[in-house]
Amino acid sequence: MSWGTELWDQFDNLEKHTQWGIDILEKYIKFVKERTEIELSYAKQLRNLSKKYQPKKNSKEEEEYKYTACKAFLSTLNEMNDYAGQHEVISENMTSQITVDLMRYVQELKQERKSNFHDGRKAQQHIETCWKQLESSKRRFERDCKEADRAQQYFEKMDADINVTKADVEKARQQAQIRQQMAEDSKADYSLILQRFNQEQWEYYHTHIPNIFQKIQEMEERRIVRIGESMKTYAEVDRQVIPIIGKCLDGIVKAAESIDQKNDSQLVVEAYKSGFEPPGDIEFEDYTQPMKRTVSDNSLSSSKEGKPELRFGGKSRGKLWPFIKKNKLSLKLGVTPEDFSNFPPEQRRKKLQQKVDDLNREIQKETDQRDAITKMKDVYLKNPQMGDPASLDQKLTEVTQNIEKLRLEAQKFEAWLAEVEGRLPARSEQARRQSGLYDGQTHQTVTNCAQDRESPDGSYTEEQSQESEHKVLAPDFDDEFDDEEPLPAIGTCKALYTFEGQNEGTISVVEGETLSVIEEDKGDGWTRIRRNEDEEGYVPTSYVEVYLDKNAKGAKTYI
Repeated sequence: MSWGTELWDQFDNLEKHTQWGIDILEKYIKFVKERTEIELSYAKQLRNLSKKYQPKKNSKEEEEYKYTACKAFLSTLNEMNDYAGQHEVISENMTSQITVDLMRYVQELKQERKSNFHDGRKAQQHIETCWKQLESSKRRFERDCKEADRAQQYFEKMDADINVTKADVEKARQQAQIRQQMAEDSKADYSLILQRFNQEQWEYYHTHIPNIFQKIQEMEERRIVRIGESMKTYAEVDRQVIPIIGKCLDGIVKAAESIDQKNDSQLVVEAYKSGFEPPGDIEFEDYTQPMKRTVSDNSLSSSKEGKPELRFGGKSRGKLWPFIKKNKLSLKLGVTPEDFSNFPPEQRRKKLQQKVDDLNREIQKETDQRDAITKMKDVYLKNPQMGDPASLDQKLTEVTQNIEKLRLEAQKFEAWLAEVEGRLPARSEQARRQSGLYDGQTHQTVTNCAQDRESPDGSYTEEQSQESEHKVLAPDFDDEFDDEEPLPAIGTCKALYTFEGQNEGTISVVEGETLSVIEEDKGDGWTRIRRNEDEEGYVPTSYVEVYLDKNAKGAKTYI
């Protein structure tokens, strides 16, 4: 089966068919290009997705990844990042092994097709030229034969006419001979051209066209084979990354199997353990006895001397855990005391230990730097041509000062840590007040029951309290556990500037707005205000101008 013999007369159709084949190849190239774009887009979206859910550095979210479930999720994100990389590999390999290669092949194919059909048209033009020569020779032979026949007839007519002179007859005879000779020459010329045309035509249909069409057929078959090989490559590129993608999925499964719920539960204990002991039983207080009662050493409620326990509609002010209002305010405003006294004992110990470790690392880093500078200075002293030793003095002094500052800072935190762990005596009463220590018991109760008792802020009282029984702390322990009546207003204030209260416990105000003051600044730079009857919070004191009502009851002082 050969196009040269079977399709010898289908030159135009073959030209259209080969052009269609090139169009199909270009269409396939476009398809692969769009697939590579999809793979790149998909990989980019997967990478962005993985990046979006990665924990932010030095944030609370990063601390959550100590749990095995969170670690497994982080491993999943990393595996998905690698998974995205395999789709990028698919795109790159398809581009290099298919798209670029086929685009170059298409250009070569177009050039080869153009050359083959150019040879075909050239052969067509040659045979058409030979055909025109043959036709011209044939017409000339026909014309000369007719002219010779007419000259012969004219000679015979003149020869038969007795009235015509002999000279005219001779002239007619010569003309007839000339015409006859011309006809013979035309005949010979026609015969020669015809023979040559037949030879050219045979070569055209049996040699030239078959050869050209055979080249075109081979070109088309190579195109078909090439597109088939490209389709195999298309599948193979995908197949090559399947094992790696499988490993990524295996990594996700392995991460999921590494989740340890018991370990996570233990981490929750370590993260939130306060170190407090559960409260004991509350003793019965007999109000029928006309005697001065003292608060039970097992009771966590506190009362003011000379005032009844029931207030604000007879509701009890006893609390399950008396966290300090000042510390609550600090937490709301995002302010943490330097000694972490707002944390429960166990959490405070962990925070202090972490701080000490960080400071020790900084000290070691600065010490290493000091040693390096000292060695460099010794080298400069021994080899002055290498540098000036005096140029390092200032840097050495700065590093030494930094080390001293860090050591003092570390000693401070170590002292607090030792205090929490019970290695040092308890802090003074003033320090206990500053840390917000709750002690609602009378002097007598403290004397009998305060030995080795751990306070809510993590400090330990190992001495008898010298505080008089008039020392009373604020009973307002935690607003979130009460249904108490709102605090009365002690004045008004006008907002000098607009404040966006974005932290928990704060309230937003607009410049020029007038609000009620329910608690004045206690020295921490914040004033508690109220808008209407149900919206209250803290604003910076410098943002408002306060007008206190002298006749109103002042805000209670929280220690």
